[in-house]
Amino acid sequence: MKLQQLRCIFQIVQSKFNISKASEVLNTSQPGVSKQIKLLEDEIGIKIFQRNGKRLVNLTEPGELILSSIEKILQEDRKRTHQN
Repeated sequence: MKLQQLRCIFQIVQSKFNISKASEVLNTSQPGVSKQIKLLEDEIGIKIFQRNGKRLVNLTEPGELILSSIEKILQEDRKRTHQN
């Protein structure tokens, strides 16, 4: 699990599940964001997003719990970064 993957998940939710918008905010490519999601889901063995075909439409129940943890991790990372 990498911090960049967590940022991708967080930004996708902030972008109302629009991967293209999330990738713009993250200054990366849409395929790169999609790959990070897949890698993380494969690594943890949990589907984070509900899908309609290839479109992301919502979080799964486990995804909601994961998002809560991601928010805490990113908040701590921001605090740590600003202290340095």
